[in-house]
Amino acid sequence: MRLNFTKMHGLGNDFIVIDNFNGFFNENLIDISKLANRHTGIGFDQLLIVESSERAGIDFKYRIFNADGQEVQQCGNGARCFALYVFEKKLTSKKKLNVETLNGDIELIINDASSVTVNMGEPEFMPSKIPANLDNQHKKYSINDTEMGVLSMGNPHAVILAKNIANLEIDKTAKDIQNSGYFPEGVNVGFMQINSPSNISLRVYERGVGETQACGTGACAAVVFGVENNLLDNKVRVLLPGGDLDINYEKGADVFMTGPAELVFEGTVEI
Repeated sequence: MRLNFTKMHGLGNDFIVIDNFNGFFNENLIDISKLANRHTGIGFDQLLIVESSERAGIDFKYRIFNADGQEVQQCGNGARCFALYVFEKKLTSKKKLNVETLNGDIELIINDASSVTVNMGEPEFMPSKIPANLDNQHKKYSINDTEMGVLSMGNPHAVILAKNIANLEIDKTAKDIQNSGYFPEGVNVGFMQINSPSNISLRVYERGVGETQACGTGACAAVVFGVENNLLDNKVRVLLPGGDLDINYEKGADVFMTGPAELVFEGTVEI
């Protein structure tokens, strides 16, 4: 069985995208983790699936699988690649799309020069909805003696402030938080350095993947945490290892993320 795919990336956060309009793809028949292996497979952080939607006013359905094969609710960098994919493949001529995800609907706006703006919706702070095993809602929490913000941007995030993240050893801290028992569906752990009220540096250790070159929802979560704690302005440039994202957030409103998406190559793999 041969599977056609497109390799894409958003700031180095890389994906393969599969057109599943014919219903050919079945995650139960494919070992996603083998495809994700960078030595013996294609290599990617997430697998993105393009499907049709039966709902009125919705252009497409968007599914996301992490490199370990787990289906997840949201991926901001993937959403930008998804939008560019359906436009470049002429699956739509629209530059403003409404897309169905496991976590709800999102709005994608295709700009010029391969730039895409994503309306990520409102952040979720209620622990039971993140989900997180925390008793009450607070702006900050202490987990494993580390202070952090905890929220959802369609997937769970913990955000930790650090003075300098360039040479910070984040693996152990991130894994300890992921394995702490506070996050029943796992958690993405972000390490944020505030350079100015409108500029931050960020590294993210993603659940089911490890540290990635960029994490769109992680950038959103970091800015939301900073705005909610009066540390950041409403418009913030986020510097990630793979490049920059622009995040716009005002308290009580939706989060908007703008950044690039790139097609890398087309391929076929034998399953």
